[in-house]
Amino acid sequence: MPHTPLTTLSEIVLPLLAWYHTSARDLPWRKTRDPYPIWVSEIMLQQTRVAAVLGYYQRFLAAFPSVEALANAPEEQLMKLWEGLGYYSRARNLQKAAKTVMQDFAGKFPDTYEELLTLPGIGDYTASAIASAAFGRREPAVDGNVLRVFSRLEDDHSDIGDPKTKKAVRARIEEIMPDSSEDIRVFNQAFMELGAVVCVPNGPPKCLLCPLAERCLGRKRGTAESLPVKAPKKARRVEEKTVFIFSREGKIALRKRPEDGLLAGLWEFPNVDGTLDEAAAGAQAALWDLTPVDWDRRLTAKHIFSHVEWRMTGYVLSVAGNGPEDFFWADGATLEERAVPSAFARFLTEAKTALNKENPEP
Repeated sequence: MPHTPLTTLSEIVLPLLAWYHTSARDLPWRKTRDPYPIWVSEIMLQQTRVAAVLGYYQRFLAAFPSVEALANAPEEQLMKLWEGLGYYSRARNLQKAAKTVMQDFAGKFPDTYEELLTLPGIGDYTASAIASAAFGRREPAVDGNVLRVFSRLEDDHSDIGDPKTKKAVRARIEEIMPDSSEDIRVFNQAFMELGAVVCVPNGPPKCLLCPLAERCLGRKRGTAESLPVKAPKKARRVEEKTVFIFSREGKIALRKRPEDGLLAGLWEFPNVDGTLDEAAAGAQAALWDLTPVDWDRRLTAKHIFSHVEWRMTGYVLSVAGNGPEDFFWADGATLEERAVPSAFARFLTEAKTALNKENPEP
């Protein structure tokens, strides 16, 4: 819908930069101009809180300190380091992109928005963020934080989920971006930082702390709390599953998920669709050529992905038999090495408990 833009949007630049220099969070990826760690941080921060990323970021760079090291990393080690961070396709795309940098760019990270877009897993925002932060390119990095701040500043009621809105905001911000490469690096970070810590989502903005409060139409008109406008999300699909913790001779059964789709290529505990009672669970074990010896316990768990919710019933039991060919029987040390996604976190804890019962420490 039509809106009345600020006539002097460029007036936000100096107070925004000044605020950032005195108030920005001390984050490690802001202390470098090396595109590699900046890129790693941007991928990790997609749909993930800063507090959750910090430890992963440090461990990741310690293990893979360069784009070459990441390109040559064993997949199992890569996925284990990513374990618990979620959205595992990000890790795979990181490695694909690292290999592309080594093969197509002679190991040197591309320094333009257009070339960055050619790397797997890098879209408009990430290309802009890297181009500006690492190379001082005049590219607006427009993420959810920036869209929210801009909507409130201009009292703009356009749907921020509409690509046309993002394109329009990008164009407006590009008009006011500073010219010096150093100010460009700071400007994008400052806009995003303001949205992360002051002009916050899921609650009222902290207008008393905002360096742009006097220039904000949303604040003046009392609409800031209702902005930005977003189309309602579709309801999550609910899927019921039965998960098995099979223990046998001091080992636990794992299997690999398919190489495409949700949690592709990661390790999981054997499971089937639907909620099985104990009799049906025993029949399923028999289909896998396993004979239940001792039923330990039944448990339930839930995990929420962005578009689907898993409601899981689990059985912990000792069995006899080898099971199908795709079952891998892991001892305690091997279980620690395998990347099991956080969707199975409760079952992983139960598996470790079961192993400790069978193999008590002396």
